[in-house]
Parts: sequence; structure tokens; C-alpha cells
Amino acid sequence: MTARPPFTATVLTMFPEAFPGPLGVSLIGTAWREKGLWSLETLDIRAFSDDRRGFLDDTPAGGGPGAVLKADVVARALDSLPGPKRPLLYMSARGRPLTQARVKEWAKADGIVVLCGRFEGVDQRVLDARGFEEVSVGDAVLAGGEAAAMVAIEACVRLVPGVLGSGESLSSESFEDGLLEYPQYTRPRTFEGLGIPEVLLSGDHKKVARWRQEQREITTRERRPDLWAARNAKD
Repeated sequence: MTARPPFTATVLTMFPEAFPGPLGVSLIGTAWREKGLWSLETLDIRAFSDDRRGFLDDTPAGGGPGAVLKADVVARALDSLPGPKRPLLYMSARGRPLTQARVKEWAKADGIVVLCGRFEGVDQRVLDARGFEEVSVGDAVLAGGEAAAMVAIEACVRLVPGVLGSGESLSSESFEDGLLEYPQYTRPRTFEGLGIPEVLLSGDHKKVARWRQEQREITTRERRPDLWAARNAKD
């Protein structure tokens, strides 16, 4: 049986020097550099400009401020990639929200290709022609897609088998069943007059599990009423 190749994240960016950033540290960095459980590639889209000065943007059609990344330049960069087809993500403030459900689907693939925009964005034609999925990491506008790309990549890579330790810890995290995670505590027993909830020190595993579930429900109702409503709609 042929072993599956490592999950490969390829980033199309004007600033490859921004990577690996936080992707190169801690368990995720070790899984990449030392264990080979996943790989990170960057592709400088400037190299695919047919302009002798390296320009890869132009003024917006219809007028307006700023510049737009050209469709042909992005297409040449993308089409240069070898190997099997992978999900194509374009990090965009107008995209659909990044969700754990989507991340779990992407993590099942051989990897992902992430396009980082700049300026006013990317010519819509290349997004449509190549089948990019526009993804947002929050209701805020960033200067470029590099930071957002790191968020999407980390969310996927941590689900790759062997990258993180316990599969049990993954199953109890936020969003896995429509609820946010419960609060965590550790020593010292008292911090600035605040103690650890007694139930967590009781040794009664059933009571602890019940308390954690209650906390997940309370936190979700208070902080993410949209998740709470969606969960109740399924019941």
C-alpha cells in the first residue's frame, strides 16, 4: 500500500519572506521541519509578471482608487504548480467565514493552495475561472492575505494525524459539536484571590464532565448566540 504524501500547503504571495512565521514553531513547526508530516511551499507571484519591471497589478476597471492583481499573472503562477488538484483558497474579507467544518474537509485533501491578495484585491475572472473559494478569517480588513493564510493553514495542519498529540483533545475543542470549549485551569490553586472551581478538584469525573458541558453551553449562549441557535435548530 502506497503511503499518502504529506499534506502540502502552497502559498501564492507577493511576500514569501513572511513565511513560515508562526507555522515554523512549536509542535506544528516540528511536524514540518523534523517529522515531515506536512510541507510548506511559497510561490512568489511577482516572478510570473510579463512586465520587465515586475508589475503584476493595474488600475481598477471602471475607475476608483488603488490597484488590482492581474488575472493572467495569478493564473500563470497557479498553473505552474505540479501534482494533484488541491482546494484553492483566496483569503478575502468578503469571503465565507472560515469554519471548523470547512477546515476538516480541506485537511482530508493532499493539501491546499492559498492565494494572498493585496491592494484592492484580485481580478474576479481568475477566481471564477480557476474555482477559488473565497475565505474570510473575520469581520475585519487586513492589508494583505498573508496573516489570514497562516490562520487557514494552521487550522488544517493541526488536524493532520501525528501533528498534535491526543486525538481526544481535538474532539473536545470549540466547534466540534456546535459548542465552544469550556474554560481551563491549572496550578497554582489560588491566583490573585481567585480559586480553581471546586468541582475540578473533587476527583469525581462524572461531576467534572457535567460541569464542563454546562460551561460549554453557557459560554456558547453568551458569546455565540448564532451557534447556539443553529445547534438548537438541529434538535
